[in-house]
Amino acid sequence: MRLPDDVVIPDGKITRYLLLPKPRSDKSKFLAKAGFTLNNPDELKLALQKQAISNDAIEERSDQYGTFYQVQGELVGVNGVWLSIISIWLHRRIDRKFQFVTLVPYKES
Repeated sequence: MRLPDDVVIPDGKITRYLLLPKPRSDKSKFLAKAGFTLNNPDELKLALQKQAISNDAIEERSDQYGTFYQVQGELVGVNGVWLSIISIWLHRRIDRKFQFVTLVPYKES
């Protein structure tokens, strides 16, 4: 299954979570390899949307909020570097929209 074009990616998820350096679970250094920084949050948002709608989504689990999906694929950076990631999406029960939850680097085993 593919996610629709109108996925929801909250601005705060980009600027206050993914691109903000943290002592633990820091994703900003990983994303900086592809040129994503707090100076260009809209570029990361667009890249996440493209990654989500261009690859198959696999159902992971459900809870009271909805159903979670994983999308494995490449995140194309502003500097041309490609990052392999798994993005996590919630198909919200309340309004049936798909909302971005998080991403993790993908390492093949």
